[in-house]
Amino acid sequence: MSYPQPLTPEEEPAGEEPAETELARAGLAEAKQRLRLPPIVVICGSTRFMAEMAEADLRETSAGRIVVKPGVDTKSPHGLRADPAEADALKARLGDLHRAKIRLADEVLVVGAHVGDSTRAEIAYARSLGKPVRFTHPEADPDA
Repeated sequence: MSYPQPLTPEEEPAGEEPAETELARAGLAEAKQRLRLPPIVVICGSTRFMAEMAEADLRETSAGRIVVKPGVDTKSPHGLRADPAEADALKARLGDLHRAKIRLADEVLVVGAHVGDSTRAEIAYARSLGKPVRFTHPEADPDA
């Protein structure tokens, strides 16, 4: 099965949004409302906090939210990342996929006491889209 490719950061709208992007977001919001979907929260953070992400998932799900989060622990060894070139390509695909999760979500929950470069970029991306961002450790907010 083939899936549509997400936008790369270079393809993402910067500053002024094209009308079709605004329409797409409005259409997504309207579809979620028509489907009576509960709020969708995306979990962001370093994969070193996978256990904390699982706990956050439990709490958010128990509160009635749909949760999307990183599905690959990039800090643990795995055969998919054995070849350095393939590992780099996988990391890029995972980044694209996570930005798509951010676009889908109604809000972002950043898990963990440390915010590295990747998570900082995800926070900035979410905020550029007008997504509310919460933190399990508010002192980790790079904009606080």
